[in-house]
Amino acid sequence: MKTFKKILWGAVLALVVLAIVGSIIASTSLGNIVKQEVETVGPKITKVSIKLDELHLSLWTGSAEVKGLVVGNPEGYQTPQAISAGLIAVGVNPLSVLSDKIVVRSLHMESPEITFEGGLGGNNLSKIMDNVNAAAKNAAQSGSPVSTGATPRAKPSKKLEVDDFLITGAKVHVNLTELGGKETTLSLPPIHLTDLGKNADGITATELTRSVLDAIMTATVKAVSNAGINKGAQSLIKATGNNAGAGVSNVITKGLGNLLGK
Repeated sequence: MKTFKKILWGAVLALVVLAIVGSIIASTSLGNIVKQEVETVGPKITKVSIKLDELHLSLWTGSAEVKGLVVGNPEGYQTPQAISAGLIAVGVNPLSVLSDKIVVRSLHMESPEITFEGGLGGNNLSKIMDNVNAAAKNAAQSGSPVSTGATPRAKPSKKLEVDDFLITGAKVHVNLTELGGKETTLSLPPIHLTDLGKNADGITATELTRSVLDAIMTATVKAVSNAGINKGAQSLIKATGNNAGAGVSNVITKGLGNLLGK
């Protein structure tokens, strides 16, 4: 009897070890799949390169850690990237991965470096926003979230819900032609978005990208205006107001309003 119990407990222990090892292997494989998906779908939305150094995913806790995110610049800009972040912590509802809508409980981007390059009438961030808006328009017309070259009958991409999106410690490197190419580095206050895609339909990756980029542009433009870098602000209102999101437009028209009288 004692021998049987030893065998039974040994078998149970072996199964537990196999389950843990299998989970680690699955997490590693899934992390690589997600990394490849981000680096493939992201550029279709933004029309710029997107790279991740590492993506670690835990199926046990529903947490992920992204290291070395780099969002490239559109053609014609000299700086190597538009946005870079050393660390992004993500919390996901594990069961939602199996549903039609992936629920991201929290996403925290720590100390990203943002580059604002070009003129007040047109810059790298506004160009990326134009690309995202074009992707959203094309998706609405085709009925597909992102055009990937797949057949019309391809399985639709999963929708997303992001309950809490936080960016802290961001710095923006401002390189304006109006300043003769001189770079100025400014600190941004925390950027906090909540309840993105909270409704039953959720949001697409394109819509999430647009919301986040609009928030970053809004904070960046406000920081530039607060720093007194207001030369050419009239052209910024005219050129950017029609293309950027509502948040950017409001900051330009209201946030720069006092500066225009200087």
